[in-house]
Amino acid sequence: MGITGTGATRRGVILGTAGTLLAAPAIAQQGYPDRAVRLVIPFGGGGQTDIVSRVTAEALSQRLGQPVVADNRPGGAGNLAAEAVARAPADGYTVLVATLGTNSGLNALLYRNVGYDSARDFTPVGMFCTTSNLLIVHNSIPGNSFADIVAWIRANPGRFNFASAGVGAITHLVMEDVGARLNLDMTHVPYRQTTNAMTDLLAGRVHARCLGLPEGEPLRTAQSVRPIAVTTPGPRPEWPGVEPMSNVIPGFEASSYFGLAVPSRTPPEIVARLNAALQDALKDETVRAAYRRVGADPADPHPPEVFADRAKREGERWATLIRRLNLVAE
Repeated sequence: MGITGTGATRRGVILGTAGTLLAAPAIAQQGYPDRAVRLVIPFGGGGQTDIVSRVTAEALSQRLGQPVVADNRPGGAGNLAAEAVARAPADGYTVLVATLGTNSGLNALLYRNVGYDSARDFTPVGMFCTTSNLLIVHNSIPGNSFADIVAWIRANPGRFNFASAGVGAITHLVMEDVGARLNLDMTHVPYRQTTNAMTDLLAGRVHARCLGLPEGEPLRTAQSVRPIAVTTPGPRPEWPGVEPMSNVIPGFEASSYFGLAVPSRTPPEIVARLNAALQDALKDETVRAAYRRVGADPADPHPPEVFADRAKREGERWATLIRRLNLVAE
């Protein structure tokens, strides 16, 4: 799968979306749910989407009084999972972990046929966390700072390659944005399974990877790679000594959101019940600490409309880059 220089048509933006936690009281039962709820995760196990989603699944299970079962459905930068949920019964028992690609209209710009329409087919429930990103570089590439890495890439055009979780994933778009801003010649290597990308990075078969902070946690003690920069406006206290990319690219910032969405025909009372459970979880400091432990920033409690607005704004930002670079997934 690669990138070509042809255009794409956007189909829409969503309107209207680890550790064991201490037990929390279930919200009073009112019929729904009376059996397990399936939480469909649009990427494979071990990546940041999987990590933060499993924190959420446990927190929701405790509040809904039924198991919330994580179901990883990787493929197509989230398209396979989103299409499956869009076609599922609209009864609240199949919930999508909503991401930039699936629910801000980005995948519809990148892929010729995503199999769903994010504006038509989904109703948002709420956002549960955001994550910033971390650039990890293999030790075969010299340099101690982000500026050093940029200088090496410029001195070695076409030799530097980077892994991502797939075409259109935020970890891909961040690197494309960096490359465009700094006029860097880099090669993108997309992976279907994030574990394979990690294996190849540690072995030096790829030179770098931009990944979410939750996925970066296990690399703190790795001997073959090192952290170079974060995508937050300033340094992250949990990554001391790692500079922000804004030191080289003034004003640069990039983060991912993660939320919940259900098929658009889902009854409003079920959407409200899921949102109430999510808001209750986000008020719980134990849950918030669980997100922070894995490197995520918990969202504040909010109604679905707040999540819809965030999804729209993020979609507009990255759609501009996709159109400017004529990025298309094949």
